[in-house]
Amino acid sequence: MLASTTAVRSSSHHSTPGSTDRKPNPPNPISLPYSQANRAASEPPKFKGSPQLNRWSRARAIRSGRKLERQRQLRPQVDVEEMNPRVVQPKERVSSAEAPDNDDREVATGKSIFMVSDGTGWTVEHSVGAALGQFEHCLVDRGCSVNTHLFSGIDDVEGLMEIVKQAAKEGAMLVYTLADPSMAESARHACKLWGIPSTDILGPITEAVASHLGVSPSGLPRGAPGRNFPLSEEYFKRIEAIEFTIKQDDGALPQNLHNAEIVLAGVSRTGKTPLSIYLAQKGYKVANVPIVIGAELPHTLFEVEPEKVFGLTINPVVLHTIRKARAKSLGFCQEIRSNYSEMDHVRAELDFAGKIFAQNPTWPVIEVTGKAIEETAAVVLRLYHDRKHKCSMPRISKRY
Repeated sequence: MLASTTAVRSSSHHSTPGSTDRKPNPPNPISLPYSQANRAASEPPKFKGSPQLNRWSRARAIRSGRKLERQRQLRPQVDVEEMNPRVVQPKERVSSAEAPDNDDREVATGKSIFMVSDGTGWTVEHSVGAALGQFEHCLVDRGCSVNTHLFSGIDDVEGLMEIVKQAAKEGAMLVYTLADPSMAESARHACKLWGIPSTDILGPITEAVASHLGVSPSGLPRGAPGRNFPLSEEYFKRIEAIEFTIKQDDGALPQNLHNAEIVLAGVSRTGKTPLSIYLAQKGYKVANVPIVIGAELPHTLFEVEPEKVFGLTINPVVLHTIRKARAKSLGFCQEIRSNYSEMDHVRAELDFAGKIFAQNPTWPVIEVTGKAIEETAAVVLRLYHDRKHKCSMPRISKRY
């Protein structure tokens, strides 16, 4: 279903004595086959956006707390009275349609990126997220703030054109993953016609794979009717891994550690549980064991294959901050001192864990400070497969 889009507010024109009418329109880049008079008489009314889009816009503006104001400085844009393009089919000649109204714009708090998908939107969302990771130097202090908006389940041209029109109104960039070549071509053609920067993420790699395999792609999204994905062995393996991992959380059932494929060990708040669940969703049976001063570690931890065990550590200052927030969420008052969130205890616990890791040099120790769960998981899996298969070059292999 469509995601919400940035709010648009109509504004009325006020004229003062001596003021001129609207500024002349920019040159029309398309030569239309009828005269200026016929064009003025036959042109449709200005596009104001569908009521549904407007409702989504207002709802998103309210949630984000932004004011709905008209943008003062607008970039040059083709006026609706000069050109009203509409893309219905990718190869159909453009005749007439509606172009966004220049005056229905809001003051943007940042650049907008519209992400369009005919499926769940996972691919386009993560691709854009990976690209934005290259701009942390200006995103972190809002020097170049960005607003992303995901539109998933877009499987018809009409819905696609509504989004393109909205992107043109807001001066947004359009990034899309559309499996149907005609839909992708419609998006590309409309964006080119309205001067919207756009990127097709799925098309180029699909064409490259098709050329490499010598087989034409189906052109259907994963959730399209008629595409059946039978429950495979990998699916049941993943379900089994999730069930195992949940039962083995936080040192439970230590007698089953030998059944785990990956064992994580570390002090509290190093991300053992979320990392375990993430790896389980990829089909790995994971157990995690907490390291606590004064609590004896299960003897099975030292009996399992050392290639399975991974130590997790973190910067003490960061861990202290995390534990203070955790203690506050648990309702600890400042008067109630808890070793759990005291800096001295944090350092002592990390030193204790470090000594255990030093006594087991075959356990890789992963620094998780500043790492996302996905990044830590990538390190774990790379080391796991490298040690398991004795690869000369670390890799994570999978057969389709």
